[in-house]
Amino acid sequence: MSLDLKFTYTEKKDTRSGFGDGFLEAGRKNPNVVGLCADLIGSLKMGDFQKEFPERFFQTGIAEANMIGISAGLAIGGKIPFAGTFANFATGRVYDQIRQSVAYSDKNVKICASHAGLTLGEDGATHQILEDLGMMKMLPHMTVINPCDYNQTKAATLAIAEHEGPVYLRFGRPSWPIFTPKDQKFEIGKAWKMIDGKDVTIFATGHLVWEAVVAEAMLREEGIHAEVINIHTIKPLDEEAILESVKKTGCAVSAEEHQINGGLGDSIAQTLIRHNPAPLEYVGVNDSFGESGTPTQLLEKYGLNAENIVKAAKAAIARK
Repeated sequence: MSLDLKFTYTEKKDTRSGFGDGFLEAGRKNPNVVGLCADLIGSLKMGDFQKEFPERFFQTGIAEANMIGISAGLAIGGKIPFAGTFANFATGRVYDQIRQSVAYSDKNVKICASHAGLTLGEDGATHQILEDLGMMKMLPHMTVINPCDYNQTKAATLAIAEHEGPVYLRFGRPSWPIFTPKDQKFEIGKAWKMIDGKDVTIFATGHLVWEAVVAEAMLREEGIHAEVINIHTIKPLDEEAILESVKKTGCAVSAEEHQINGGLGDSIAQTLIRHNPAPLEYVGVNDSFGESGTPTQLLEKYGLNAENIVKAAKAAIARK
């Protein structure tokens, strides 16, 4: 029997393409937008911008630390640099440069990170960064965004071009359902309540927002009404939306393609413990590295799918 989904899709597309299309549009709107890439123009979908604005694009080669330093300098000169590479290299390899040259002085640099999480797939554990959201949200001044599909990623890319200050934008490689509205307005720091419910709140980010939508339909078939909230902005966190929802439902689940330690769930837990203690269950990677496999295989093996969100929701409800 098919599920009665509140959101549906007719097309799948990778979120990195949403970034690429948004980046090109941002460049057309503002001549101060410039691009930098560490030898991954095709993978980051930055090629169309490079072709249209070659004088505003800088291929830095496999020298990510240098790319961040150049970006900081361009920001001092009034440009809006979008620095793109794989999420593993955009954070783990250049954390010192980001901290010292970008975050510390609040530079207007946009760090654009593709191929994040397990859904990178066959490239395996060395490239599957699962710690990046935690690393970046800990930096003062840094805004951290993790959109859920092509449309939301494109909208987020346009929004960060207009935002003053450093941003970490996370997106991915796999084709993924497009289920949010086209040409939506993206509001940084404002959570989106996608589905209203009364029994449990599912806070999801990135690719797992779609899994949360599927989980909601599965729970509804059992008479459990879940509220689904899309936390696309990890920092600044919309604490008001979190507290308002959990005050109603009495318990929650966090769902993310990231380590449980240091991720979205940790931020939600800190919010609840300070203001409204309530049961919270985590769906995320539990203190381990990834491995090679298809995105679907890996999400299933590591428990990052709708079925595991359903289990977590039932466990949270049982603790009320």
